[in-house]
Amino acid sequence: MPRPLGDLEDAVMTRVWQWNRPVTVREVLEDLQQERSIAYTTVMTVMDNLHQKGWVRREAEGRAYRYTAVSTRAAYSAALMNEAWSTSDNPAAALVAFFGMMSAEQREALRDAVRVVQHDGETGSEAAAEPPAEPPAPPAAEGDSAERPEPPGR
Repeated sequence: MPRPLGDLEDAVMTRVWQWNRPVTVREVLEDLQQERSIAYTTVMTVMDNLHQKGWVRREAEGRAYRYTAVSTRAAYSAALMNEAWSTSDNPAAALVAFFGMMSAEQREALRDAVRVVQHDGETGSEAAAEPPAEPPAPPAAEGDSAERPEPPGR
């Protein structure tokens, strides 16, 4: 199971995922330096660590390497969500709480994803049930206001 990437690992992987092509340490360094002061050796170490952890593969090109993502950001995010959900002592309650944190746009994306999965399942031997009109929201505790605060990081 994956562990969350650290801040610098995530910044490096974001570029590898966004560019969707083999990248060099120098390219990543130059892009990161637009946001922060960082040394070439630091980026090189992070990319080597990502290679050792299996997040990127690399091919030698002259005296440098070109790095390519092993999986997509979507696959990484899905694995993290699955890990968090599967370690919950009450997976159903965890999902309800997660759905309650979602914006209307995120809930619509969830409904779309359920439709895609169900459509793929219908090509098999059994058809899946229709998706719910709206994911359930967690019950409000006494004293909670009708509006939920945005989770950190939004």
